[in-house]
Amino acid sequence: MIDLKLLEKNFDETAKRLQLKGVDEKSLEEIKNLFKEKKEIKTALDKLLEKRNSLSKQIGALMKDGKKEEAENIKKEVSDLKQHISELEEKLKSIDDKLMQKALVIPNIPDEDVPVGKDEDENVEIERIGEPRKFDFEPKPHDELGEKLDWLDFVRGVKLAKSRFTVMKKDAARLERALISFFLDHNREWGFEEVYVPFMVNKETMTGTGQLPKFEEDLFKIDNEDLYLIPTAEVPLTNLFRDEIIPDLNEPIKLTAYTPCFRKEAGSYGKDTKGIIRQHQFDKVELVAITRPEESDKMFEEMVKCAGSALEKLGLPYRKLMLCTGDLGFSAAKTIDLEVWIPSQNRYREISSVSNTRDFQARRAKIRYKDGKKNRLVHTLNGSSLAVGRTLVAIMENYQTKDGNIEIPKVLKKYL
Repeated sequence: MIDLKLLEKNFDETAKRLQLKGVDEKSLEEIKNLFKEKKEIKTALDKLLEKRNSLSKQIGALMKDGKKEEAENIKKEVSDLKQHISELEEKLKSIDDKLMQKALVIPNIPDEDVPVGKDEDENVEIERIGEPRKFDFEPKPHDELGEKLDWLDFVRGVKLAKSRFTVMKKDAARLERALISFFLDHNREWGFEEVYVPFMVNKETMTGTGQLPKFEEDLFKIDNEDLYLIPTAEVPLTNLFRDEIIPDLNEPIKLTAYTPCFRKEAGSYGKDTKGIIRQHQFDKVELVAITRPEESDKMFEEMVKCAGSALEKLGLPYRKLMLCTGDLGFSAAKTIDLEVWIPSQNRYREISSVSNTRDFQARRAKIRYKDGKKNRLVHTLNGSSLAVGRTLVAIMENYQTKDGNIEIPKVLKKYL
């Protein structure tokens, strides 16, 4: 959640940064008016409290001097003041509640070094790693390969559920499992502790990382239960420390987990309808880190390297992109995407997204650490390492042979 004190203190400057992430002027103007109203009420309330305290002292002095009648008159005045004070306090609480509700749907402030841009077309390429393979034949798309090899069954996926669900069979199912094990082992080598978490979480957990209330339409809600299917393991991993004060954060907390992920993909109708690039259910191995503020930039770089290293071990060419302000996620202050080469599309496609949310999620989830005698907000970071289904797609297409078979990357053979 955005720091309302920062927004109030440096409204114009902060508002400009928020507009770069698509926050409209009307919403910001409403918040500004609430700040103004709150200040006016607070000023009036402070004056009444000061007057009440002054009169209360007079009552004591008058009673001491035996001036009971005068004291009673002032008591009546104090009683009237209390009623007025109570009314102002209620108004103040109402404004604070309104500000909190608005803050819950305001995105994080982008870092100063994030490139300014409207959408994904203005993201900035940082570097390319690995050379795309030059085929001596026309490479087939993964969905065609998958059906020919009887690896991917799209018809039965629809029969069992609906569109954007797929049944993986034979070596595809084995390869999916191998990739999960490979990614978890790889992340453990980088110092991330493996965790197994629930695949369903409650409303407070979804709110803590920013999925609620703004993105409810993208979530699968369990009827008659305060439970949602998770869209990413970032949600339960980060919220492990919700409403907690971490006593010792001398070293960053580094976690990794495999989970299936569930998304309605409400805003993606018509996109990637063929194959398994965009599904309602998909597997992912996630990285999450919780650090002191001064250590989050270093951790951000480490997580990008960790995710990239997995792709390099698999021999998959990819590139790094710095997301522009208009393409940044809701909770992110800075994001680097890794995009893997997809031969049939002759383009790079996102396979990992590593984000530093600064103290945005920590403020929502009340995750703090002990710094001497003070409790301070942590910084939280998250990243895909990696999206398993998209990695399977990349392997199928980059490692396909002329006769329509798929070679297996050497690093995965011990898992198969």
